[in-house]
Amino acid sequence: MRNYVIIGGSSGIGKELVSLLEGYGANVFATYNKNEIKDRQNIKFIKFDALTDTLNLDDLPEEIHGLAYCPGSINLKPFHRFTEEDFMEDFKLQVLGATKVIKHLLSKIKKSKDSSIVLFSTVAVQSGFSFHSQVAMSKGAIEGLTRSLAAELSPTIRVNAIAPSLTNTSLAGQLLNTPEKVNLQSEKNPLKKVGDPKDIAEAAAYLLTPKSSWVTGQVLHVDGGFSKLKL
Repeated sequence: MRNYVIIGGSSGIGKELVSLLEGYGANVFATYNKNEIKDRQNIKFIKFDALTDTLNLDDLPEEIHGLAYCPGSINLKPFHRFTEEDFMEDFKLQVLGATKVIKHLLSKIKKSKDSSIVLFSTVAVQSGFSFHSQVAMSKGAIEGLTRSLAAELSPTIRVNAIAPSLTNTSLAGQLLNTPEKVNLQSEKNPLKKVGDPKDIAEAAAYLLTPKSSWVTGQVLHVDGGFSKLKL
């Protein structure tokens, strides 16, 4: 039975990913910070703050087949209000947090000989949007980390990232908190809808499992065509 670790598995995309992997019959070790969830048959939930905590290796199996790092933030503001402190908070959560977890678990991931790491970027890295400088900078670092690690850890560990467009999670609450806002964002998308967490989780599950055994170093755009199509 395969073992997966999902950092940020209690809400949004991470929660959907945990459910998908549970359906595959895998053992899943998922972390939560504030949204505590009770353990299920093959699911163990572990309290973990990506900014301050270190995972207790005693809570995890000796062999890990896949790791997904899901924590993120969407802090949109004009560039003139950009502060070093705000940026560093995002960078610590999204980039240094992922780096710390990967380094901490790497020996267990290497034991699999057939393992995968999945990180999360955003469509805003490749497509310029107003007020997205803080988001795009830290997620751009994630894309660089993805490609560098994919080269360094091949051939036994695959490393990929997913770059969604706007997805209906709690992180995007301020952008989607009324039917009018949802309709407005849907009209901007070629498929005329905002992303559902399960849309992104399905892609993450594909990248984590052996179904994607010949895929590494990629940034997969799961965005309804938003990054490529101009209608």
